[in-house]
Amino acid sequence: MLGADSASRASARKALTAWPGGLQLGGSVNSDNASSWIDAGASHVIVTSFIFDKGVFMSDKLTELVAAVGKGHLVLDLSCRKSKEDGRYYVVTDRWQKFSQLVVDQATLEMLADSCDEFLVHGVDVEGMQLGIDKELVSILGQHSPIPVTYAGGARSISDLEIVKRAGGGRVDITVGSALDIFGGQLAYDDVVAWHNSQGDGGDGGRESSHVSVAAANQDDDGKMGMTQDDGTILYRF
Repeated sequence: MLGADSASRASARKALTAWPGGLQLGGSVNSDNASSWIDAGASHVIVTSFIFDKGVFMSDKLTELVAAVGKGHLVLDLSCRKSKEDGRYYVVTDRWQKFSQLVVDQATLEMLADSCDEFLVHGVDVEGMQLGIDKELVSILGQHSPIPVTYAGGARSISDLEIVKRAGGGRVDITVGSALDIFGGQLAYDDVVAWHNSQGDGGDGGRESSHVSVAAANQDDDGKMGMTQDDGTILYRF
């Protein structure tokens, strides 16, 4: 949900009713309302800002969320930027403007995986700008995420999808949004669907293979089905 107003909530509930158990919901989710969204039909709730306070990770708030809905219904959005000071990736909050103290690395991913079902990771430095894939970030996710992870940011061509498949070792999914022709971009939607459908099992014991999702802000009038991110975009899977 891009907003927390009544119209946004009503639209979200309408979508959840249309496909019970098939959608994930994000936007202003906290320990008080998380269970109500699961009851309304969401398979998962997606959370970022609630578990941070002025850039500090609050483990007690994450514990509250797990108690409210269970780890199997929780997706953590680890939107991140690369620090110019030490070259590491940090989770960013407050509309991606504030660096938290949480580093996106093996230790963090393993620690957080104990409390959630999936990760959604925005490469903020390239998100929404069609600048290409942040290969270093995708590589970190492919090597170290012990649970399913979806990367978002910079996809603009079929070759970019292949880059994610290779850099992530076939263990990282990807979203595509503004680059698609259905949203005014140059990348053919039909070509993306065909690429997705061509992906087979990876056979590595982890994620079976890389897959692609379509990210669109509140675009569900044509009946496509998807899952809502913490920033309000919807990931459509095929």
